[in-house]
Amino acid sequence: MADYDSQQPISSYPTNFSKFNSALTAGLLNPMSPPPQTRSSPTLFEMMASEPDIQPTTRSNTSTPQNGVVNVKSPPPLLDKQGLLQLRINDILANKSPGNQFNDPGSSDIKLTLSSKDGFSVELCVHRQILVANSRFFAGKFAAKIHRNGNGGDLRRKLMREDVPRVLAILKVSAAIGFDAGVLSCLEYLEAAPWAEDEEEKVASLLSELQLEGIGASEVLKRVSLDANTHVEENIIENEEVLLKLLNVVLEGKDEKARREMKGLVSKMLRENANHNELRKESLYSACDGCLQRLRHHFLQAAASNLQDVSQIARQSDNLHWILDILIDRQIAEDFLTTWASQTEMSKAHSKVPPVHRFEISRVTARLFVGVGKGQLLASKDVRCQLLQTWLVPFYDDFGWMRRASKGLDRHLIEDGLSNTILTLPLSWQQEILLAWFDRFLNSGEDCPNIQRGFEVWWRRAFWKRNTFQPDYPHVRIANGSSDNR
Repeated sequence: MADYDSQQPISSYPTNFSKFNSALTAGLLNPMSPPPQTRSSPTLFEMMASEPDIQPTTRSNTSTPQNGVVNVKSPPPLLDKQGLLQLRINDILANKSPGNQFNDPGSSDIKLTLSSKDGFSVELCVHRQILVANSRFFAGKFAAKIHRNGNGGDLRRKLMREDVPRVLAILKVSAAIGFDAGVLSCLEYLEAAPWAEDEEEKVASLLSELQLEGIGASEVLKRVSLDANTHVEENIIENEEVLLKLLNVVLEGKDEKARREMKGLVSKMLRENANHNELRKESLYSACDGCLQRLRHHFLQAAASNLQDVSQIARQSDNLHWILDILIDRQIAEDFLTTWASQTEMSKAHSKVPPVHRFEISRVTARLFVGVGKGQLLASKDVRCQLLQTWLVPFYDDFGWMRRASKGLDRHLIEDGLSNTILTLPLSWQQEILLAWFDRFLNSGEDCPNIQRGFEVWWRRAFWKRNTFQPDYPHVRIANGSSDNR
């Protein structure tokens, strides 16, 4: 039990009282504590029983006064072991320092009865607040009692008409004046009532300030915080597992409308949480690689005229497009750009797949053009060139289908992205790509992307400003070099 006398240290108490106090603290006043497996010291009752019997010292049963008359005294009554123990405990309880409020009927508000297995009992006058603060058992008992009586029930019903800010104010006042019934009723309300998002921080802050963990505040905080005993590393691993599960459930979902809605929701949550690093790059790329492998398998099957699972081409293309958006938002999409640019086998098989089944694959290419054109992807020159070599012609072939079949397609955004991607290459490569586009556009019209703005930029660079930017470099001839991109 706690020290009840703030002016008198425990060490000044009699030795037997200290033992009694320690015994109560160890077991009797904390029923929730598990019993020890082995006991190196005797229990309170065994310790008291081992004290020498309280008997008056007997020199003789008779005395001879000076007048010679013999007075015979009757022997003292014999006390049994329980009676001796009762006398000893009474002596300990009566022997306390001045000002100590332990077992003080005037200041205490609870009468506690301690009973042994053999029926021996002792009554103590204790303080409710100290019992509640130091024992979960008593905290629960008093809380149940408060809600059984009329006052606790009335207060709880009154709180139901209040909102969270008002209850927080009542809780603060109740804690300040030591109104336990009010504190417990407020905590019960906060544990059960819904909170607005802006109220969560206020609740957590006040409960931390009041330090009410001993009487139920921890149950309230479980709504918005994890177990404090869990290590940070374990929380991060658990969070990543949850996010990966959400990611995979969306990727494998069967209802397309629900998938579209949940993709938007998960993307929003990941975007808001991008700086917390709960989802590692390796985990995202693992999901991405799974989608790419399935797409490649079904695409090559369709190219071989096996259209049994051809619908998986559009599904896995859509999944890749979604994951690519997440990678770009987190600025870790360069590796995917390299991987997509190297899919030459799929590019060669592209013309063998019916356009109605294949055009979704070009949405992935279009997203990469937009990413490079906006500076969201900073890939090397060789990778950017390989992307155009591998996927530009298939992209041209699918553009008309994309424009007609893809809802919400931003044609101008894609055309600007393609123009800027081409303009990041050396001038000679720009010329080769843009002249080929010029010829194709004149023969395809609306089914070909209009990158006239990029063409004009190249034209000015190549002809109008050619003489303006002539650096005075010495002429260098490369004798043994060759390039496939001329």
